[in-house]
Amino acid sequence: MKKPLNPATIAAHAAGALDLQSGGVVPAFQPSTTFLRDEDYALIRPDNIYSRDNSDNLRQAEAVIRALENAQDTLLFPSGMAAIAAVFRALPNRATAIVQSGIYWGTTAWVRDFCARREIILIEVAAADLIATCAAQPANLVLIETPSNPWLLTVDIAAVKAATNGIVLVDSTAATPILTRALDHGADIVMHSATKAINGHSDVLAGVLSTLHSEAGLWQAIRTDRRMAGAILGPFEAWLLTRAMRTLPLRMERMSENALALAHYLMGHHAVADVYYPGLPHHSGHDVALRQMQGGFGSLLSVLVKGTRQDALRVTGKFNLFLRATSLGGVESLVEHRHTIEPHTGIPENLIRVSVGIEHIDDLIADWEQALG
Repeated sequence: MKKPLNPATIAAHAAGALDLQSGGVVPAFQPSTTFLRDEDYALIRPDNIYSRDNSDNLRQAEAVIRALENAQDTLLFPSGMAAIAAVFRALPNRATAIVQSGIYWGTTAWVRDFCARREIILIEVAAADLIATCAAQPANLVLIETPSNPWLLTVDIAAVKAATNGIVLVDSTAATPILTRALDHGADIVMHSATKAINGHSDVLAGVLSTLHSEAGLWQAIRTDRRMAGAILGPFEAWLLTRAMRTLPLRMERMSENALALAHYLMGHHAVADVYYPGLPHHSGHDVALRQMQGGFGSLLSVLVKGTRQDALRVTGKFNLFLRATSLGGVESLVEHRHTIEPHTGIPENLIRVSVGIEHIDDLIADWEQALG
């Protein structure tokens, strides 16, 4: 048997994707929505009928993620929310779902509305209480996000799985499969907003689900729903995603190194009250992160500056290098004053969410130094 390849090699070679027709070392882009049949009406390519569920570019991108996740099956969607929605739509009416609180607000808002319409019992639980709740409350589905956005809370995936008989769905967007293979820790399904670090160039909207249990009824329902509902990533976006993932391990290594160095710097700054980052020893989830994350702690951190909302806005307004924009995981560093965007979620007025890019760390620290000064 061949020795299993390391993630960096899998990514660099796009899981072996080539263009055999031309001999190109880069997979071709095929935009066709429909495919030829011969005189007897047999398909020229049996696996290509109509691009809603048949696309070489889609399958190539899925193959890369499937290999990186060590999964049996992977499905790409047009966004991270479309991927989350696909799992919940597969639940029966009057099912029970346990959902971690304090996660990405878009997920929370959609899940609340959907569960109310479908008579699904929704139990929202703080990260610290998830294991006890899962042990006491039978559920069809348990959704966790680790590290969480924007609180950077970490959850022990294996402990949650051991406590429940339900399907464990893990949003691992902030970690990516490079830092955490959630399936290896017991997750039944792992989800990423591939818009973020998996693509990493702020130019593709995509979501992805992967599983070790491709034969399971819930997964088959998700696959069928994607096909019938047309929740498919377009071929150009899939091609761009494959192209971007070739550098994913390198980007995550650099971004994680930068984020850790910046977090340490900010913790020592007189104008900073606290830094939420699982790589810092004082972080409540540091021990879990050490067990669950390999090669770094990700690019996302949140900073509590001393003072009020106006003090935080004064800092964000002075940045020259960090861009004021909503997203995370890109090669460019971003900051966001979360209370301005989501004042209804209990976010502290002095919290600044930071997505650290691949720039030189000295330049990043210098930008914070002048902004805090």
